[in-house]
Amino acid sequence: MIKRVGNTDIQPKHKATCHCGAVELELTLPNGIENPRRCDCSICRRKGAIVGSVKLDGIRVVKGQDALKLYQFNTNTAKHYFCSHCGIYTHHQRRSNPTEFGYNIACLQDVNPFDLGNVVTGDGVNHPADRIV
Repeated sequence: MIKRVGNTDIQPKHKATCHCGAVELELTLPNGIENPRRCDCSICRRKGAIVGSVKLDGIRVVKGQDALKLYQFNTNTAKHYFCSHCGIYTHHQRRSNPTEFGYNIACLQDVNPFDLGNVVTGDGVNHPADRIV
């Protein structure tokens, strides 16, 4: 768990926004940033975000619900949300754990994800839900 990034303390209730400010989220992060990671699946490779996770009740849309657009593909399990004005990915309901949202750490107020240093990359190309058992 990461409680401080650069000069920023991660607050238990932390604000996150898209680039243009049309979408504002409140994240519940009592333990700071947990499980920061990248993924190499087809969409994550393209968006390049570093994500953290929270339970579904850990994100509240404070502003801009009408500006959020939903994108789904492949199994249509994951729900990827982005701002319809500036295009920034803010969060997604996870495919591998649908009881959680992944969120774009770069959207956290005053957080620079490059200050996290090396971040693990998960194998999204070989997603467990795609494996035949």
